Amino acid sequence: MGSTVSVHEEDLDHVVDGVPGIVRAMCCDRPFEAPERILLDDVDRVLVGRGAGEVVRTRGELRIGVADERMSADHVRLVRQHRHFVIEDRGSKNGTVINGRRLEATAELADGDVIETGHTFFVYRTRVPRGLPTTPSTIADTDVSRHLPLTTFVPGLARQFERLAKIARSTIPVVVLGETGTGKEVVANALHRLSGRAGALIALNCGAVPATLVESELFGARKGAFSGAIEDRPGLVRSADGGTLFLDEIGELALPAQVALLRVLQEQEVMAIGATKAVKVDVRVVAATHRPLDRLVDSNKFRADLFARLGGLTIRLPPLRERRDDLGLIVAGLLRRINADAERVRISRAAARMLFLYRFPHNIRELEKALGLGFAIARTDTGPIEIDVGGFPDELRLGVDARVSAVELARDDDDDEERKAHIIALLAQHHGRVADVARAMGKARMQIHRWIKKYDIDLESYRKA
Repeated sequence: MGSTVSVHEEDLDHVVDGVPGIVRAMCCDRPFEAPERILLDDVDRVLVGRGAGEVVRTRGELRIGVADERMSADHVRLVRQHRHFVIEDRGSKNGTVINGRRLEATAELADGDVIETGHTFFVYRTRVPRGLPTTPSTIADTDVSRHLPLTTFVPGLARQFERLAKIARSTIPVVVLGETGTGKEVVANALHRLSGRAGALIALNCGAVPATLVESELFGARKGAFSGAIEDRPGLVRSADGGTLFLDEIGELALPAQVALLRVLQEQEVMAIGATKAVKVDVRVVAATHRPLDRLVDSNKFRADLFARLGGLTIRLPPLRERRDDLGLIVAGLLRRINADAERVRISRAAARMLFLYRFPHNIRELEKALGLGFAIARTDTGPIEIDVGGFPDELRLGVDARVSAVELARDDDDDEERKAHIIALLAQHHGRVADVARAMGKARMQIHRWIKKYDIDLESYRKA
């Protein structure tokens, strides 16, 4: 089967002795039920079927019982063949679906494959570090009605969360990198809560404020300092005194404001526009951006000294399409935030399938809007509330259709010329960045390099374009 998403490159670099694993990611009838990771080390066969939620290992065999009435008692079997597992439906009543397509016979599982059995969704991984816990790594888990917890099954992301927790009570600045909507503000909120700082968390979207007003917003202004300054304003830096200043999209910050911010970080003081004396402040800065700050430095659009001063700890948030393992965790957190009733909420199998297959170009933010719309349309005063595809935005249905086509194009049995043309088009689109091509095709970076060599593609020519 064509894979839906590859393991993070960072994870592959660290996983020397990895083993296959599977995450029971979501149950449609109980979306708030805790997901579970199961490592498939030292087993040759895995039997999955209806049961009481037990996982039993006996002499090279693993039995996974799932409390799902729509599964057969002996629903599906995974059999090890060398380093891989082959999946086989056992004649189940409701069938087995892989990546949105019904399993007709057997298929070799690939990294990131989404497996549907009954109303339960699994995500298969080819290489997971040994010894990982069955539960996800979670920090900042308090007050989930307002804040999403930092929780993940992704090993590389879990390592980053652990480092974040360790430096939370220090004043070390943090830079959060990631595409729009990946949860950068969630990280800032979690860090502030973990820090124990008495002051407030103050946020500014640097890209949403006109360049002429950024400095007065950040540093404040004295009355009469400029036209429109009709009263003294303390500015966001002073408002964050004793707390945390979150600068979202800092890559958009104008160069003059960068100079003034550098002084704040170096001297721990701020001078309002029109003032004659600086004021001492105690501020922890968290900066976030979807832009590559190092490239902005190279092009003289971002100050190298400010970049160095901000670089205490860097957190890189993967896009949602690379966190299929975490989808159930994230969905549950979002449903809690929109006040969904845990006892009444259901997600139809078709809707869950759409969530797993859609690539979510706008990431968690887009997922939250889709769930909010689906919940609002399905909501009733009494009885179950089932979120179905009819409540989702049209983009999800269109995007899933396109995604299935892309998965089919990336399958190992595709025609070589089609695959070569597809890779060339993606290399041109992403300026020769193999990691981006790998993500677009749902393949490991090493596989893309193998194909580039096989098809004799001149990679450097696309990097220079």
